[in-house]
Amino acid sequence: MIIEVNIKDNVITMARFYVLGKVLRHSFSPGYFNNKFKQQGLTHHSYDLLELSDIALFTGWLNHQNDLGGINVTIPYKRQIIPYLDEVSGVAQEIGVVNTIEVIPLNDGSLKLIGHNTDAYGFEREIRPLLKPWMERALILGDGASAYTVKFVLERIGIECLMVSRKNTSDMLNWSEVNNYVVKHHHLIVNTTPIGQFPDTNVAPDIPFDALSSQHLVFDLIYNPERTMLLEKAQHFGAQIQNGLGMLHQQAEKSWQIWSSNV
Repeated sequence: MIIEVNIKDNVITMARFYVLGKVLRHSFSPGYFNNKFKQQGLTHHSYDLLELSDIALFTGWLNHQNDLGGINVTIPYKRQIIPYLDEVSGVAQEIGVVNTIEVIPLNDGSLKLIGHNTDAYGFEREIRPLLKPWMERALILGDGASAYTVKFVLERIGIECLMVSRKNTSDMLNWSEVNNYVVKHHHLIVNTTPIGQFPDTNVAPDIPFDALSSQHLVFDLIYNPERTMLLEKAQHFGAQIQNGLGMLHQQAEKSWQIWSSNV
């Protein structure tokens, strides 16, 4: 019921989609989806930014929506949004991270919100063709929501994962512990931090790049710029590189598949 046509009054209700986050001025999603809607002739669809300074404002915003088609969720609300949902699907429940909200209108006029994780789908579709038999261990840079999504996917594939954090915990490495030995023995390195993201493009995660080799794959979830300093340095030392743009396309298409099933 994303598009509702009232034949008697000849009224078409618009379907509005949003990306929810805190700072969204460089978001990929509005351009991607509005272009998609235009190409498919979905002239009564729109996709906009939903910037909230606090997730507690979400309920008040939701109460004023009567044509909501779906929501994407980004930093820092991929975990914080969960208490506001009616259901959380299997993969999103396992990871504890939601990046897509399915909206189902109910007969009483209320909305049922179901959380999904399409990032996992997108990352798995991108990473699988790039993996080599010797990539048995992965170093995941960061410990946020995206890091846990990456960890979930890689462990499901059968790759042992080690996360890097500023925290001092028994199950993660501190950044100061990422030495040559660690890098040499983790042939897959995935950056889930915003380090190197536009506009701060002249920085990179602090790892010993000279420990990289042609057997390494460095995957950066950042898509703007397309080639971060991390990827530039990794390629200089012979590593295979990949940015997050393809993953972003994959997860966006999966989100649309979920939303359009309610048409």
